[in-house]
Amino acid sequence: MRFEFCRSMVIAAAGLGLVALAQPIGAAADEAAEVAAVRSAAEKYKDVNVALADGYIPDPSGHCVSAQAEGLPAEWGAMGIHYLNPGLLKISAGEPRVDGASTHTDFMKPSVLLYEPQADGSLVLVAVENLVFQKAWKEAGNNAPPAFAGRTWDTMADDPATPGDEAHRFEPHYDQHVWTHRENPAGALMPFNPNVTCEHHKK
Repeated sequence: MRFEFCRSMVIAAAGLGLVALAQPIGAAADEAAEVAAVRSAAEKYKDVNVALADGYIPDPSGHCVSAQAEGLPAEWGAMGIHYLNPGLLKISAGEPRVDGASTHTDFMKPSVLLYEPQADGSLVLVAVENLVFQKAWKEAGNNAPPAFAGRTWDTMADDPATPGDEAHRFEPHYDQHVWTHRENPAGALMPFNPNVTCEHHKK
């Protein structure tokens, strides 16, 4: 299946920033407060060495994920380089697709950090993410996808009929990005950010 968030992204792309304006004032305030709390908890990971010391590792694929590279509109921007915490994700296999038993939803200790590569070779923290594997989530007794700040997480599963890999080499899963350290005109909880680029990524 294609990205479940595509419909939302099209709406956002049609009027970047209008998505937030369409939210009820109370809901927008609640979202902003939750994002602020996650930002505060993630502040220490602005130093990537702290992330490495806490068990995060760069995505072994070496990819910096951008919308264009995924066959999506280039104006959606990018996600950046994913730094994964194998312990929190409970990774059990890396081939043929990454699999695990994660049902971790605590954004105060996210399972994934996202960094934007800079021209000087440094990395800038832009967002955090949590990911739970669908099979493990359902086996834990959950009938609906997780939610954060009133938003249902994105459903990710590869469609063999398309050239891109919608699940980024992972088994079917739910994930949620929170743009803690880079303003996102499409919305703080949307997958891609037009203000993030992979332009300086060195493979």
